[in-house]
Amino acid sequence: MADIKSLIESQRVFFNSGKTKSIDFRIEQLKKLKRVILDNETNLHNAIFADFKKSPFDNYSSELAILYIEIDNAIKKVKRWAGFKRAGTNLANFPAKSYIIPEPLGVSLIIGAWNYPYQLSIGPAIAAIAAGNTVVLKPSELPAHTSSLIAEIINNNFDPALFRVVEGGVPETEELLNLRFDKIFFTGSVNVGRIVYMAAARHLTPVTLELGGKSPAFILDDANMAIYVKRLVWAKFFNAGQTCIAPDYVLVQESLKDKFVKMAISEIKKERFSVENSNYVQIINERNILRLSKMVDSAKIVFGGGFDVESRIFEPTIIDNVSFDDAVMQEEIFGPILPVISFKSLDDVIREVKEREKPLSCYIFTVNKQLKRKILNEISFGGGCVNDAIMHVSNDYLPFGGVGESGIGSYHGEYGFKSFSHYKSILEKSTWFEPNLKYYPRTALKFTILKKILKLM
Repeated sequence: MADIKSLIESQRVFFNSGKTKSIDFRIEQLKKLKRVILDNETNLHNAIFADFKKSPFDNYSSELAILYIEIDNAIKKVKRWAGFKRAGTNLANFPAKSYIIPEPLGVSLIIGAWNYPYQLSIGPAIAAIAAGNTVVLKPSELPAHTSSLIAEIINNNFDPALFRVVEGGVPETEELLNLRFDKIFFTGSVNVGRIVYMAAARHLTPVTLELGGKSPAFILDDANMAIYVKRLVWAKFFNAGQTCIAPDYVLVQESLKDKFVKMAISEIKKERFSVENSNYVQIINERNILRLSKMVDSAKIVFGGGFDVESRIFEPTIIDNVSFDDAVMQEEIFGPILPVISFKSLDDVIREVKEREKPLSCYIFTVNKQLKRKILNEISFGGGCVNDAIMHVSNDYLPFGGVGESGIGSYHGEYGFKSFSHYKSILEKSTWFEPNLKYYPRTALKFTILKKILKLM
């Protein structure tokens, strides 16, 4: 505890020195971070394979490449992001000019998630450094090899007063949350998100919470069913379903349900998901294997359902004839189980979705513009895709985040910079002219003029 307190105090001293406000300094640190990741690519591949059996191909495409893109984008654009922003000035303040100054919040705490341990830990740190903050990073302890390697490569290459990794489990996280930070960024479950939010409230610390939820996928026609199924199956079973924005369940028109199920089974067989094929991963631990097994009603399994606790493998599984009352629909699945719910009335099924917590994502597969707009307008969710799934996360021109129980705030690209910044509003008055209207004495004429001016504003 004393070491953690000392670390935060040293970061606060460093931040107050003003060094992190230099754009050149931020760019220098981002370039160093990219070099460190590049130099350790092989080690990063090996560590995540040891934790998940995740292949170098999938590790690069879903984790490292995203970090490189985020870093390059920040290096290229941080000067513009950090620059003064012009704002309009109203008539009451004539003559004057108005502008907004982005400034870093200070000492930030980032608590990463286990399912994408590099992207979801280092990604927010990129935004924090670009915005001029110092960073205390707490990666998830569940993938032990990646946590250890993140600590090694960061702590051996960065000044701890700027960027430091603190390893540990629940006790260390609780110690960190008992201390005052200027910003907390958390990625994880809703239950832990509540704990983080309450801890931040004690110090009135602003938070970004990237949580989860049951993200629906609507299949509304079969105009492009082959591509719908291909994209949806890939998105669901990538990372063995351990993706916060994975399609959690499918809502399909009753007349299309049998066709969809048949094609989905065929696509899974074609993909031949397995660790040996380098396109599948282990479930994070035995506890989650057992949790997933309890979700499945064996009578409703139409494909898969097998699992092995020792090897931590859970087969891609489809369950049919599911209702919103089934056990699998009571919590986020976060695994390779795809429930299929058929419906007759789109209005009825939209109502069912709206009666539940707001999902992190929503996916709509259709060529019907009217139905697309209906769902987009009626259902509140963090973000999503039309005719694809999970790929919106790869576009850093889009803010990524949830709403309601699926999260607070957003990041990626400039939105990450904004998440770790405060925007100061400045009114700068000229001194060459000063109207007497607001000063004493109050007169009927001044009152008349005041009302006329205010009507013009």
